[in-house]
Amino acid sequence: MEYRLHIDIPMGSDEDIAVVQTKRLIKSLFSGKQEEVMHTHIITQVNYRLGCDEDRQKSNYLDRNENGHVSNKKTRINFFKYYGKNGPLPPP
Repeated sequence: MEYRLHIDIPMGSDEDIAVVQTKRLIKSLFSGKQEEVMHTHIITQVNYRLGCDEDRQKSNYLDRNENGHVSNKKTRINFFKYYGKNGPLPPP
């Protein structure tokens, strides 16, 4: 059984602004030095989505198709570049 950290951050009621703010937040949390922190704690990936309280499905408003429909797939950041055949590689 695997445990997961779930964090719920309100991003406002305007979808366009929420999408922009979410992308900025994710970029600031998981780039540069923060990538090294992920490596240190042996975190191989982060999955996330932007949902809506009024939407009963687990929609991801960060992932829209050409028809404007949102998906239910999480957005994923992989940190596998820090892992070799035998486990974690030394920090960059």
